[in-house]
Amino acid sequence: MREVFTVSKVRVATTSLAGCFGCHMSFLDMDERIVGLLEHVEFSRSPINDIKHCDPCDIGLVEGALCNADNVHVLKEFRENCKILIAVGACAINGGVPAMRNHFTLQECLEEAFLDMIGVDNPHIPNDVEIPLLLSKVHPLHEVVKVDYYLPGCPPSADAFVKVLTDLLEGKEPSLPKSMLHYD
Repeated sequence: MREVFTVSKVRVATTSLAGCFGCHMSFLDMDERIVGLLEHVEFSRSPINDIKHCDPCDIGLVEGALCNADNVHVLKEFRENCKILIAVGACAINGGVPAMRNHFTLQECLEEAFLDMIGVDNPHIPNDVEIPLLLSKVHPLHEVVKVDYYLPGCPPSADAFVKVLTDLLEGKEPSLPKSMLHYD
């Protein structure tokens, strides 16, 4: 897929689902290069501002896996509003660390965390309606929506973010050299 952008500024949105927020920290590690991007990019929802919902945009960067109903809602909102959706990092691509709970039942995980864990005071499993409904398993993004590109890494480097965004802004297929791929 190659998208040719004809607008004056490309709108980019980002979000974090279930994960450690490390991919966003790496995104912010672009440091002063973010200022250079602002000549061509306008950020919609991102860690740079406090916009809560994804408006129509050109590129959506999504980190994290799907652990609960709120994650699924946010992801579907991004897919509906983003021309290009990029799964960022191990959690978005294959479930990452959050998917480690897939080896157990949800009930076993809840009991371990809220009933049996050392140091638990007043053991009970929370059931407040404000808490998003947990999914029985953790899912990577592609199991719920179509993903256009994958930015691997845990987290991907700031250089990898710059390369992918620059390639897309230039109307090229994103291509990362092997030297930009790392999983530490």
